[in-house]
Amino acid sequence: MKKIAVLVSGGGTNLQAILDAQKAGVIKSGKVTCVISSSKNAYALERAKNADVPAVAMTRADYGDGLCDAICDYLIEQKIDYIVLAGFLVILKGKILKEFENRIINIHPSLIPSFCGDGFYGLKVHEAALSYGVKVTGATVHFVNEITDGGKIIMQQAVEVRDGDTPEVLQKRVMEEAEWKILPLAIEKVCSK
Repeated sequence: MKKIAVLVSGGGTNLQAILDAQKAGVIKSGKVTCVISSSKNAYALERAKNADVPAVAMTRADYGDGLCDAICDYLIEQKIDYIVLAGFLVILKGKILKEFENRIINIHPSLIPSFCGDGFYGLKVHEAALSYGVKVTGATVHFVNEITDGGKIIMQQAVEVRDGDTPEVLQKRVMEEAEWKILPLAIEKVCSK
Protein backbone atom coordinates (compact mmCIF):
# COMPACT_ATOMS: atom_id res chain seq x y z
CA MET A 1 0.00 0.00 0.00
CA LYS A 2 1.57 3.25 -1.17
CA LYS A 3 1.54 6.25 1.15
CA ILE A 4 0.02 9.35 -0.46
CA ALA A 5 0.36 12.99 0.58
CA VAL A 6 -2.21 15.42 -0.80
CA LEU A 7 -1.17 19.07 -1.07
CA VAL A 8 -3.98 21.63 -1.03
CA SER A 9 -4.60 25.36 -0.73
CA GLY A 10 -8.35 25.91 -0.55
CA GLY A 11 -11.69 24.18 -0.17
CA GLY A 12 -10.42 20.69 -0.84
CA THR A 13 -13.08 19.42 -3.26
CA ASN A 14 -10.49 17.32 -5.10
CA LEU A 15 -9.19 16.05 -1.75
CA GLN A 16 -12.75 15.02 -0.89
CA ALA A 17 -13.07 13.21 -4.23
CA ILE A 18 -9.85 11.31 -3.42
CA LEU A 19 -11.00 10.41 0.08
CA ASP A 20 -14.41 9.29 -1.22
CA ALA A 21 -12.77 7.18 -3.96
CA GLN A 22 -10.47 5.59 -1.38
CA LYS A 23 -13.48 4.72 0.81
CA ALA A 24 -15.36 3.32 -2.22
CA GLY A 25 -12.42 1.09 -3.19
CA VAL A 26 -11.54 2.95 -6.40
CA ILE A 27 -8.13 3.70 -4.88
CA LYS A 28 -6.96 0.41 -3.40
CA SER A 29 -3.19 0.46 -4.01
CA GLY A 30 -2.58 3.62 -2.01
CA LYS A 31 -3.80 5.48 1.05
CA VAL A 32 -3.82 9.17 1.92
CA THR A 33 -1.66 9.37 5.02
CA CYS A 34 -1.16 13.13 5.24
CA VAL A 35 -2.48 16.42 3.92
CA ILE A 36 -0.44 19.62 3.67
CA SER A 37 -2.09 22.99 3.11
CA SER A 38 -0.35 26.17 1.99
CA SER A 39 -3.04 28.11 3.90
CA LYS A 40 -3.93 27.86 7.59
CA ASN A 41 -7.54 28.75 6.74
CA ALA A 42 -8.12 26.15 3.99
CA TYR A 43 -11.33 24.17 4.46
CA ALA A 44 -9.37 21.19 3.10
CA LEU A 45 -7.78 20.91 6.57
CA GLU A 46 -11.27 20.33 8.02
CA ARG A 47 -11.98 17.69 5.36
CA ALA A 48 -8.76 15.88 6.34
CA LYS A 49 -9.67 16.07 10.03
CA ASN A 50 -13.16 14.68 9.31
CA ALA A 51 -11.51 11.72 7.54
CA ASP A 52 -9.00 11.15 10.37
CA VAL A 53 -6.08 12.04 8.11
CA PRO A 54 -3.20 13.95 9.74
CA ALA A 55 -3.00 17.46 8.28
CA VAL A 56 -0.63 20.41 8.67
CA ALA A 57 -0.44 23.93 7.32
CA MET A 58 2.95 24.92 5.90
CA THR A 59 2.86 28.49 4.62
CA ARG A 60 5.14 31.01 2.92
CA ALA A 61 4.64 33.22 6.00
CA ASP A 62 6.28 30.48 8.09
CA TYR A 63 8.96 29.24 5.67
CA GLY A 64 9.50 32.00 3.08
CA ASP A 65 11.52 30.81 0.09
CA GLY A 66 12.33 27.60 1.97
CA LEU A 67 8.73 26.35 1.80
CA CYS A 68 9.29 23.71 -0.91
CA ASP A 69 12.37 22.35 0.88
CA ALA A 70 10.47 22.24 4.19
CA ILE A 71 7.60 20.34 2.54
CA CYS A 72 10.11 17.94 0.96
CA ASP A 73 11.79 17.25 4.31
CA TYR A 74 8.41 16.66 5.97
CA LEU A 75 7.31 14.24 3.22
CA ILE A 76 10.57 12.28 3.45
CA GLU A 77 10.08 12.09 7.24
CA GLN A 78 6.54 10.75 6.63
CA LYS A 79 7.93 8.12 4.19
CA ILE A 80 5.57 9.30 1.43
CA ASP A 81 5.56 7.37 -1.86
CA TYR A 82 3.41 9.73 -3.98
CA ILE A 83 2.42 13.38 -3.82
CA VAL A 84 -0.88 14.57 -5.27
CA LEU A 85 -1.35 18.27 -5.93
CA ALA A 86 -5.07 18.97 -5.56
CA GLY A 87 -5.59 22.68 -6.00
CA PHE A 88 -2.16 23.46 -4.52
CA LEU A 89 -1.32 27.05 -5.44
CA VAL A 90 2.43 26.84 -4.89
CA ILE A 91 4.78 26.04 -7.77
CA LEU A 92 7.09 23.28 -6.53
CA LYS A 93 10.81 23.86 -7.08
CA GLY A 94 14.15 22.61 -5.93
CA LYS A 95 14.96 19.33 -4.27
CA ILE A 96 11.35 18.11 -3.98
CA LEU A 97 11.24 17.70 -7.78
CA LYS A 98 14.36 15.52 -7.72
CA GLU A 99 13.53 13.61 -4.53
CA PHE A 100 10.03 12.74 -5.80
CA GLU A 101 10.74 12.60 -9.53
CA ASN A 102 7.89 10.85 -11.40
CA ARG A 103 6.04 10.56 -8.09
CA ILE A 104 4.23 13.93 -8.03
CA ILE A 105 0.95 14.22 -9.89
CA ASN A 106 -1.25 17.25 -10.49
CA ILE A 107 -4.78 17.84 -11.73
CA HIS A 108 -5.18 20.73 -14.17
CA PRO A 109 -8.62 22.03 -15.28
CA SER A 110 -8.02 21.96 -19.04
CA LEU A 111 -6.93 19.59 -21.75
CA ILE A 112 -3.17 20.19 -21.70
CA PRO A 113 -1.49 21.68 -23.77
CA SER A 114 -4.37 24.20 -23.92
CA PHE A 115 -4.72 26.90 -21.25
CA CYS A 116 -1.87 25.73 -19.05
CA GLY A 117 1.45 26.96 -17.73
CA ASP A 118 2.34 29.98 -15.63
CA GLY A 119 -0.67 32.05 -14.62
CA PHE A 120 -3.28 29.46 -15.62
CA TYR A 121 -5.08 28.20 -12.52
CA GLY A 122 -8.60 28.17 -11.10
CA LEU A 123 -11.16 30.36 -12.84
CA LYS A 124 -8.47 31.91 -15.06
CA VAL A 125 -8.31 28.65 -17.04
CA HIS A 126 -12.07 28.63 -17.66
CA GLU A 127 -12.15 32.35 -18.48
CA ALA A 128 -9.45 31.77 -21.11
CA ALA A 129 -11.27 28.75 -22.57
CA LEU A 130 -14.53 30.69 -22.90
CA SER A 131 -12.77 33.76 -24.27
CA TYR A 132 -11.09 31.65 -26.94
CA GLY A 133 -14.39 30.02 -27.85
CA VAL A 134 -13.43 26.36 -27.45
CA LYS A 135 -16.27 23.85 -27.73
CA VAL A 136 -14.54 21.18 -25.62
CA THR A 137 -12.44 21.58 -22.51
CA GLY A 138 -11.74 19.13 -19.69
CA ALA A 139 -9.15 18.11 -17.15
CA THR A 140 -5.70 16.55 -17.24
CA VAL A 141 -3.79 14.57 -14.63
CA HIS A 142 -0.06 14.78 -15.27
CA PHE A 143 3.29 14.26 -13.63
CA VAL A 144 4.94 17.38 -12.23
CA ASN A 145 8.35 18.53 -13.39
CA GLU A 146 10.24 21.85 -13.47
CA ILE A 147 7.97 23.20 -16.24
CA THR A 148 4.56 24.39 -15.02
CA ASP A 149 2.00 21.86 -16.35
CA GLY A 150 4.78 20.39 -18.48
CA GLY A 151 5.05 16.82 -17.19
CA LYS A 152 3.93 13.65 -18.94
CA ILE A 153 0.16 13.23 -19.18
CA ILE A 154 -1.34 10.33 -17.19
CA MET A 155 -5.04 10.76 -17.99
CA GLN A 156 -7.46 13.24 -19.59
CA GLN A 157 -11.23 13.66 -19.75
CA ALA A 158 -13.08 15.96 -22.15
CA VAL A 159 -16.05 18.11 -21.11
CA GLU A 160 -18.45 19.90 -23.45
CA VAL A 161 -18.59 23.71 -23.33
CA ARG A 162 -22.21 24.88 -23.56
CA ASP A 163 -23.77 28.10 -24.83
CA GLY A 164 -24.23 30.50 -21.94
CA ASP A 165 -21.52 28.95 -19.76
CA THR A 166 -19.89 31.31 -17.29
CA PRO A 167 -16.42 30.56 -15.91
CA GLU A 168 -18.04 29.43 -12.63
CA VAL A 169 -20.56 27.13 -14.32
CA LEU A 170 -17.86 25.62 -16.53
CA GLN A 171 -15.51 25.17 -13.58
CA LYS A 172 -18.19 23.22 -11.68
CA ARG A 173 -18.96 20.99 -14.69
CA VAL A 174 -15.25 20.27 -15.29
CA MET A 175 -14.86 19.30 -11.63
CA GLU A 176 -17.94 17.06 -11.59
CA GLU A 177 -17.51 15.42 -15.02
CA ALA A 178 -13.72 15.20 -15.19
CA GLU A 179 -11.54 16.17 -12.22
CA TRP A 180 -13.35 14.19 -9.51
CA LYS A 181 -13.46 11.11 -11.76
CA ILE A 182 -10.01 10.94 -13.34
CA LEU A 183 -7.90 12.10 -10.38
CA PRO A 184 -8.74 9.01 -8.26
CA LEU A 185 -8.34 6.74 -11.32
CA ALA A 186 -4.93 8.24 -12.09
CA ILE A 187 -3.84 7.85 -8.46
CA GLU A 188 -4.78 4.17 -8.54
CA LYS A 189 -2.98 3.78 -11.86
CA VAL A 190 0.33 5.17 -10.60
CA CYS A 191 0.11 3.49 -7.17
CA SER A 192 -0.60 0.07 -8.66
CA LYS A 193 2.61 0.03 -10.72
